[in-house]
Amino acid sequence: MKKLLLALSLLFCAIPALAASQSGSYTWSFDLSAHQAGEEARLWIPYPVSDADQQISNLSWRGNFAEAAVYTDRTFGTPMLYARWDKGVKERTLQLSFDAERLELIKRDFPAQQAAYDPRDFALYLAPTKLGPIDGEVRKLADQITAGKTGILAKARAIYDWTVDNTFRDPDTHGCGFGDVTALLKRPGGKCADISSIYIALARAAGVPTREILGIRTGREAQQDVTGWQHCWAEFFLPGYGWVPVDPADVRKAMLKQDLKLADPQVAALREAYWGRVDQYRIRLSQGRDLQLNPLQQGDAVNYLMYPFAQIGGETLDWLDPQKFSYSIAWQPPASQ
Repeated sequence: MKKLLLALSLLFCAIPALAASQSGSYTWSFDLSAHQAGEEARLWIPYPVSDADQQISNLSWRGNFAEAAVYTDRTFGTPMLYARWDKGVKERTLQLSFDAERLELIKRDFPAQQAAYDPRDFALYLAPTKLGPIDGEVRKLADQITAGKTGILAKARAIYDWTVDNTFRDPDTHGCGFGDVTALLKRPGGKCADISSIYIALARAAGVPTREILGIRTGREAQQDVTGWQHCWAEFFLPGYGWVPVDPADVRKAMLKQDLKLADPQVAALREAYWGRVDQYRIRLSQGRDLQLNPLQQGDAVNYLMYPFAQIGGETLDWLDPQKFSYSIAWQPPASQ
């Protein structure tokens, strides 16, 4: 009996704790009727898909569009729902709905030694972007932060700690921010797209493959308007292990909400909470900067596709202003809760 109990105890100890999860339904509602009817209207919406950390189901859309289909861009494979309304159409509406279950993601069981890898395989995640240079002052700062550090894990952690220590959340930032790293190094305040962009540019400048994950938070109550709840975070690639999530922006957000200073003991806990972990109260929508949408938009590349993007004729709507756009996003938990 003792041997059986010992065997069972060892078995249960070997089973990892189940990740926390959050489930709910999203409804994205669009009404472009207020914009000029004499022009063709085109709309691109970030289109969530299932992966190892989230399950997307019961996805559907309806509206009075002339056409609608799901496409991906050619560089990142980012899915998007595209809809088009013909010239002269006065009413332009679309509703996208889906269920989502998201798991808490924890990646901290790092190997003792870094595996060999070829940086050429990660060229996309070591490259500059239009607003995220990796040379000049960015490279100089990255070298200072990582001086004496060897290996991707040590460099990624040093840049994470520097980002937490030297940025701040600016609640007056429009939307999630634009992520203009050159401007941000002069005034390192903003929201998640700004703070994540600083981390990513510095990491790439230091030779750490890094990418940005663009998403939206879930609600936590019976039913919530989550229209302005977009959120992004970063992941770096550790050879022989995989992608590791980090979210310095949420550390700074919590510090602002709780009025914490860097020296406060709670900050040390927050710093560890968002190193190698992201919570279950978010879903992934897309990745990639400087996007060429599909079908192709008019004008410049799109900074990122975390918000919907629309053009009336050749004019781009302000995707960070949902009231003028206009769109709304609602979330509700499963009926059983």
